[in-house]
Amino acid sequence: MARAENKAEAGSTGQLLAALAKAFREQQDLTQEELGKRIGYTGSAISAMETGAQPASDKMLAKLEEAIGGGLGIFEKARRFVLLDKYPPQFKNFALVEQEAVSLSSYQTFVVDGLFQTPEYARALIGGGFPKLPDEKVEELVEARVARRALFERADPTAMIELILEESVLRRPFGSWEVLRDQLRSLAEDAERDNVSVQVIPQERGLRAGHAGAYGDMKLVKTKDHHDVVYLEVQDESLLVSDPAKVALLAHRYAKIRTQALSPDDSLGLIRKLAGEDRT
Repeated sequence: MARAENKAEAGSTGQLLAALAKAFREQQDLTQEELGKRIGYTGSAISAMETGAQPASDKMLAKLEEAIGGGLGIFEKARRFVLLDKYPPQFKNFALVEQEAVSLSSYQTFVVDGLFQTPEYARALIGGGFPKLPDEKVEELVEARVARRALFERADPTAMIELILEESVLRRPFGSWEVLRDQLRSLAEDAERDNVSVQVIPQERGLRAGHAGAYGDMKLVKTKDHHDVVYLEVQDESLLVSDPAKVALLAHRYAKIRTQALSPDDSLGLIRKLAGEDRT
């Protein structure tokens, strides 16, 4: 059910699209019910979209393009920006950087990186947080998070993606054990992509001469303009580091973390074993 407070939260892109959808619908002499039937939604869903009570989903935008877009591509082009509107405030700036990345290197200590998450894993994480979010908001955030996976398939240029995870991440369930197993299977499939590398830090790493990852998560990005930036996030606060000296320090730390991880092949074997798909 649409929530009234969503009207206040709707981004400027969503508000503009709602107005355009209404104008296109009225120009074609369609009622909300008639448009809804054309694209597989109820008239009340169309009303909620037009008033901003429930912003259009990515699926609805695609359907609107087919039904009333008139070949202009407005709704299709807007899909990217609507998804950006749905990201948490602290992530929006980095989301733009991530979309344009030519290389992305991520070190994660507690959960699987959002870029690699399955819908079920993301839903368990987002829906299980505190304070509790409304179901509609949870679904918006899940949709936006899963849409980031388009980076895996981008061809021009292909993004080189690297992920380093603590072994404890692979053993920490969210939602259910089956959700975790499905996430591990998906992670193993992603690890076999030509442009992806996944490595695991053994759980006993701290028993040996130090652990370079003691300072926590980080994401290193090289942009299409060949600038290097680092993204840090903790407790709903974020920092995008671009100062060359600071970026260099964090990059050196990340390189040391990589040397302390299992090889990609050994990491993939461990992921498969924990997913119940040991092929040895």
